[in-house]
Amino acid sequence: QVQLVESGGNLVQPGGSLRLSCAASGLMASSYWMYWVRQAPGKGLEWVSHISFNGGSTNYADSVKGRFTISRDNTKNTVYLQMNSLKPEDTAVYYCNARLYGINYWGKGTLVTVSS
Repeated sequence: QVQLVESGGNLVQPGGSLRLSCAASGLMASSYWMYWVRQAPGKGLEWVSHISFNGGSTNYADSVKGRFTISRDNTKNTVYLQMNSLKPEDTAVYYCNARLYGINYWGKGTLVTVSS
């Protein structure tokens, strides 16, 4: 049974930092491209970042570029999202997504709230 479990979401003040984790089980995460996707209250899904199966390629949405860093540790089957200089508009549920060709797995999300 494949599971993606996100953690690390919390309430943080503007300008603060958080690190999200996505622990994968039931699959060889090292074969999958991994994505972070978020959904702000009342809005649709927004792609945030992705990383290639071996970590050699990363990409970011313009809205987070320079503030967020995606990484992975394939020995731990875990993907991370380091989020710095957080803004209120970063408030959202953050989902982890694993993709391999036509295969898609999703976690249940972790809530990040940026507010003073």
